[in-house]
Amino acid sequence: MRKSISVAFFSTVATLMILGVAVMGLSQLVLFSRYFAQERFATLDDVGDLAARTATYVWKGLDEQVEQSAPEGQDSKVAERLKAILGQVDLIGQSANVYLFFTDSKGQVVLASNSDHLTGDAVPADVLAQVAGAEGGVYHELGKMGGAFDERFYVSARPIRRGDEPGAYLFVCASGQMLEAFVGRFGSNFLLSACLMLICASVLTMFLMRNLTEPLHRISEAAQKFGGGDFSVRVEDVDGDGEIADLARTFNTMAANLQEIDSSRGQFMGNIAHELRTPMTTIKGFIDGILDGTIPPELQNHYLQLVSQETGRLARLVQNMLDLSKLESGEYQVNARMFNIWETLTGVALSAEQRINDGQIDLEGLTMDERVLVYADPDLIHQVVYNLLDNAIKFTPPGGIIRFSVEKLGPEAEIAIWNSGQGISADALPFVFDRFYKEDKSRGLHARGAGLGLHICKVLVNLSGGQIRVESKQGEWCRFVFTLPVEVPGRGDLLKLSDDTTQEGPDGRPV
Repeated sequence: MRKSISVAFFSTVATLMILGVAVMGLSQLVLFSRYFAQERFATLDDVGDLAARTATYVWKGLDEQVEQSAPEGQDSKVAERLKAILGQVDLIGQSANVYLFFTDSKGQVVLASNSDHLTGDAVPADVLAQVAGAEGGVYHELGKMGGAFDERFYVSARPIRRGDEPGAYLFVCASGQMLEAFVGRFGSNFLLSACLMLICASVLTMFLMRNLTEPLHRISEAAQKFGGGDFSVRVEDVDGDGEIADLARTFNTMAANLQEIDSSRGQFMGNIAHELRTPMTTIKGFIDGILDGTIPPELQNHYLQLVSQETGRLARLVQNMLDLSKLESGEYQVNARMFNIWETLTGVALSAEQRINDGQIDLEGLTMDERVLVYADPDLIHQVVYNLLDNAIKFTPPGGIIRFSVEKLGPEAEIAIWNSGQGISADALPFVFDRFYKEDKSRGLHARGAGLGLHICKVLVNLSGGQIRVESKQGEWCRFVFTLPVEVPGRGDLLKLSDDTTQEGPDGRPV
């Protein structure tokens, strides 16, 4: 069964409140009961002290009269003594609303202000033993005193000593029904108060939960629409600084990012289709021309060579896409070590010597005399330099210049490849490292490039722990600069792929 957050929250709050009310009520009941018992026992002790002193005084006076009288008059004196003590004790009991009775040393009741609640004429011996051994000389009990009473009583008992041994026992009792009545009244009043409190708390909780869950419902509806493919949906009218508002803002940010990713994916697929369709169309046209005789036999070798070039272009495009996929998925294992960056620059330049000569391009800055060590994967940096040099060769006009430079700046080295030529427009600078980006939207000029080379350079440089940027003055020159660490990084400085695409201009500012 589906349980909404409102029901779950209300159930939890109600359970906690009921438990809290129950614990509070129980603790208050115990506290009040102890206080009530202490008050009752204190009253009984005061009455017991007064009754004991009165009984002792009367008993002592009568003892003297008995000793002075003749033997035949002693019985009447004893009767008068008991009657006098009973009168005094009964008066004390009525004034304090308690019952008093005396027992002899064996527990037999010899004098009682009210015997209606006594079940017999004697108090059990074990109770007498507890009274005789009570700490402080006073024994307290709330109960039936071993069956001597027919209901629960507060009992304050003490021995009345004659010499070292108890000659009698005094019991002062008050009915326990007062406590039971108090507990009943307390329970009913507390239950009524608790019910009213729970009702008010329930109404307040439901109101708060409605305000809490309404934004969640909007987020849920937006998420369902989003899951259905509507990437334009956003959560509206959720303001504030709470967790719900943070969740709504996070959802909106996620939706915007995914919408952008979806748009990029569509553009990416379009770019791939375009890049694959162009050489395939060329290949098909040339082959069909050869097969149907449109291209004469003496030109077939020329067009077959063009077909071979286009096939190579397709192979390079697929390989670049595979390499990029491995790099961004983390499948490529970086094997970094210290090496001389000048050796890489010189080696790449020598491998492109034929193209440089064919383009009538002059190289400047290359040297084998300098030695600048960097910490990176030589294979990755070779690919970076190759792509940058390939890009420079394509866009350097005949008679132009390509210049290399390496400068050590503290913990990193800055490697630059500069070329003369048309350069890059200011509007295009922030996008040159994007996948499939070409400043020539028609893709007619230098069509053999797929727009992946510079993006791969960015990924490889970031993977090596450096940054790459481009600087240009349109119509005059273009300069690509990347950095590499010159020291082995510490354990906490592991190399990782960066998502920072911000470029810097010649003055160091982001562009």
